Amino acid sequence: MASIRANCHKIMCIGRNYADHITELNNTKPKQPFFFLKPASSILLPGAGPVLRPKGVSLHYEVELGLVMGKTVRDLDPEDKQGALDAIQSYILAIDMTARNVQDEAKKKGLPWSIAKGFDTFLPISQEIAKSRIPNPHDAFLRLSVGKTERQADSTSLMLYQIHHQLAQISRVMTLEKGDIVLTGTPKGVGEVKAGDVMRASIEVDGKEIEEGRIEVEVQDREGRYEFKET
Repeated sequence: MASIRANCHKIMCIGRNYADHITELNNTKPKQPFFFLKPASSILLPGAGPVLRPKGVSLHYEVELGLVMGKTVRDLDPEDKQGALDAIQSYILAIDMTARNVQDEAKKKGLPWSIAKGFDTFLPISQEIAKSRIPNPHDAFLRLSVGKTERQADSTSLMLYQIHHQLAQISRVMTLEKGDIVLTGTPKGVGEVKAGDVMRASIEVDGKEIEEGRIEVEVQDREGRYEFKET
C-alpha cells in the first residue's frame, strides 16, 4: 500500500458530480466536469492513524470511488469509454476530507481551495481493489457512517459525468501519469465530524461488500501552529 502514496504524482478530484450533493451545498451544476487537486501528502494509508482536525476547522467527510491510473493518458477522446477504463490500474475507496469553513471563505472571496483540501491525513484510503472486483465502476454502492449513523449511501450510477468524461476533461489540461489518483465525486449526505468520531466507509457490488474496500478511521484534534483565521 505504501507504493500507492509513493507512486502518486497528483490527486485529481472531480467536483459536483452528484446532483443531490450539489443541491445540499447550494452549488450550481457544472456544464462540464471540473476538478481540483489534493497533494499526495494528504493520503492516509489504512491503519496509519487518525484523521487530524486542525484548530478552528469545520471538518467534513466525502466518500468517493477512487481510480488509480495504470498508464499515461493525454488528451483522451471523451467518447472513448473503453480506453478510459483500460487506463485504470485499480480502484480504491477514499474519504475526501474538507475544511468546509476554510473552503466556504475561499469560495466567497474568490481564493483557491488548496488549504481546505490539502492538510495532512485529509485523504484516508482503503486497500487497493482489483479491477475484477468492480466490473462496472458506474454500478457500485458507496456507504459512509459516523459512529452508528449512516450518513452517505448511494450508487455510482448517479454520477453526472461518467469516468471517461472525467478522464477526458482532466487529460486535455494535464497529463495523467501512472500512479495518479482520480476521485470521482461524492454523493449526498456530507457533514461534519469532530474529535472522537469514528468514520466507516464501504463499497458494494451486487449487494456484496468488497472487504478490501473498507475504511475505519477515527478523528482527533491536531496539534500544531495552524489555526483557521479569516484571510
